[in-house]
Amino acid sequence: MAKANALETTARVGYAARGIVHMLVGGLAVLAAIGGGGETGGSKNALASLLGEPFGKTLLAVIALGLLAFSIWREVEALTDADNRGTSGKGLAIRGAHVISGVIYLGLAVYAAGLAFGWATGGGQGDGGAQGWSAWLLAQPVGRWLLGLVGLGVIGGGLAFLGRAWKGDVTKHLHYLPHQRGWVVPLGRAGFAARGVVFLIIGGFLIVAAWQAQSSEARGLGGALRTVQEQPYGWVLLGLVAAGLFAFGVFGLVQAVYRRIDAPDMDDAKDAAGDAKRAAERGVRRMG
Repeated sequence: MAKANALETTARVGYAARGIVHMLVGGLAVLAAIGGGGETGGSKNALASLLGEPFGKTLLAVIALGLLAFSIWREVEALTDADNRGTSGKGLAIRGAHVISGVIYLGLAVYAAGLAFGWATGGGQGDGGAQGWSAWLLAQPVGRWLLGLVGLGVIGGGLAFLGRAWKGDVTKHLHYLPHQRGWVVPLGRAGFAARGVVFLIIGGFLIVAAWQAQSSEARGLGGALRTVQEQPYGWVLLGLVAAGLFAFGVFGLVQAVYRRIDAPDMDDAKDAAGDAKRAAERGVRRMG
């Protein structure tokens, strides 16, 4: 039970850290929309903005630990099916997305730690990461098709977020008091809607990059926000999307407190990881 509780704590710390990052991204973009000196950057830019703040490096170190915790939880959640997604096509797709999410947040944790301890520097437009892995993918056999499929997958995720925001149960995994529903549900809907819009834009740029075989066309979160800002009445649109991202960040803090987390036993998690590794090795041997 103690091991399971340790995993539950890991998950809650992780949700809080992810929420803080989204609050930073959304808050800075809101300031940019209203001319308050913010910026339309991605997660790395938002983390780098803390360097100039009092105790900024300490905050970055704490956030890095939280993001590492979220990365660990994402992998455990996916491998052990802690949320009971099942093995249907949809369930496996969600679990696969969580595996990828865990890798992404691991990279973000390393970056935050690098800022805290001086291994990394801030700056840039924030699309370098998306363009880097897009270039690597384009260099592989049938790379354009693979990048296009990734783009379609991201668009699919965006549509799923929008569907959840419109009529889905955003509080499915939460346990909260009835009187809290009046603000928890709108918060979740606003957050998922904003993420849906951002995913659609990112996915669209990935498909363009695949079509033109140009990784420079790929965009990350920062590029998606800048695209919104460049539209007619862009400051209004950016403000709405940014406010939604901030809401998703606050919703992350709600998840940290109220989410129902069915943490598996650590031994079960290790067994699941071992099974996944052996299955991957068998697949590699078959291809060889």
